[in-house]
Amino acid sequence: MTAEHDQRPWGEYTVLDEAADYKVKRITVLPGKRLSYQRHARRQEHWLVVEGAGRVTLDGRDFDVVAGAAVDVAVGAAHRIANPGTVPLTFIEVQRGDYFGEDDIVRLEDDFGRAGPKP
Repeated sequence: MTAEHDQRPWGEYTVLDEAADYKVKRITVLPGKRLSYQRHARRQEHWLVVEGAGRVTLDGRDFDVVAGAAVDVAVGAAHRIANPGTVPLTFIEVQRGDYFGEDDIVRLEDDFGRAGPKP
């Protein structure tokens, strides 16, 4: 089985495992980049930082994370992670819920022009 892998403007991700009620990804954020500020209606997320350092925004509150830090993102919470550093930031994301499609992403802000509802 070939793992799902995708390059994005902010870095890349690889799906490590998935089942009907969870998905596990390894996500790498390039220096100076950040993911969109977004929310999900059908899944929660747990992030474990494994390399580098980042800045998390969770429902409007910013805080810094380093390797070993964990972040819980509740269903519906607005969230993003940024890499203000000079080395890649890598974290493991465990999604739990009943649906994991891209159309469950509502981008509130995005550095790459993808904000707003899905067409």
